Amino acid sequence: MRMWADEPRPMNNLENREGRSDTPSTEDAEQSSMAASAMDGVAAAALRSVLHRVQQAAERSGIGAHQVRVVAVSKTKPVSLIREVYDSSHRSFGENYVQEIIDKAPQLPEDIEWHFIGNLQSNKVKPLLTGVPNLAVVETVDDEKIANRLDHMVATIGRKPLKVMVQVNTSGEESEDVCCPKQEVWKCNSHETKSGVDPAGCVELVKHVALGCPNLEFCGLMTIGMPDYTSTPENFKTLANCRSEVCKSLGIAEEQCELSMGMSGDFELAIEMGSTNVRIGSTIFGAREYPKNQPK
Repeated sequence: MRMWADEPRPMNNLENREGRSDTPSTEDAEQSSMAASAMDGVAAAALRSVLHRVQQAAERSGIGAHQVRVVAVSKTKPVSLIREVYDSSHRSFGENYVQEIIDKAPQLPEDIEWHFIGNLQSNKVKPLLTGVPNLAVVETVDDEKIANRLDHMVATIGRKPLKVMVQVNTSGEESEDVCCPKQEVWKCNSHETKSGVDPAGCVELVKHVALGCPNLEFCGLMTIGMPDYTSTPENFKTLANCRSEVCKSLGIAEEQCELSMGMSGDFELAIEMGSTNVRIGSTIFGAREYPKNQPK
């Protein structure tokens, strides 16, 4: 299994665009455009900084940067900003919400490799698979029901086998909405449904996916970490231990089982502890901005 970090290329120089003539009727629109361009430039520069930090962390752990994939998590960010990061030669992007990814994907190039990294309900599987033909990975398979639904729908629509990861709850927290009641969910910037199979059940779920779901391709394990979206070395060690048990059970090399762990606040530590797939959002795109009336 090949894993890689997208190599950076010189970013487009958006910060030196010629200004347009100032007139009272266009002033507001021009200022908005300039602000968007400035933010785009910041995102491209931030991506380069992240890739450099990934390289340094990989070197400290004795591996090559090409062995670590950076998934740019674009939740709540506009298509224009995603496109700017894409134009910096990045191809791996992640989204947390089904409606958001099916809205964005058709507006962007088909060679993007989309990772779905949010909680997935059974009734959202069909719209996700049909709405995003270039969906590369679902990282959040956390029980047999969702695995079976994905397997069935992949066969039904006739797409190639779908890569999936099994999500493991390494924090010991219950699977629940950890930060706000349902009626307030759209107001909460950090809202996420905490899910994941217990480490003790990880091997059995992986075996179900790998041996019982012919239309799915098991490719690794994923964890979110602590309720506040930070992770401790213990969280990462738990996932690494799960990988050892899974690979022993399936009779495969550990290189065939990716570890998706590490986000903006802890991705360097995660790489040093074996991560091959880091999910970086705000460090690249800036703080998330939620619409006042965003639906669940």
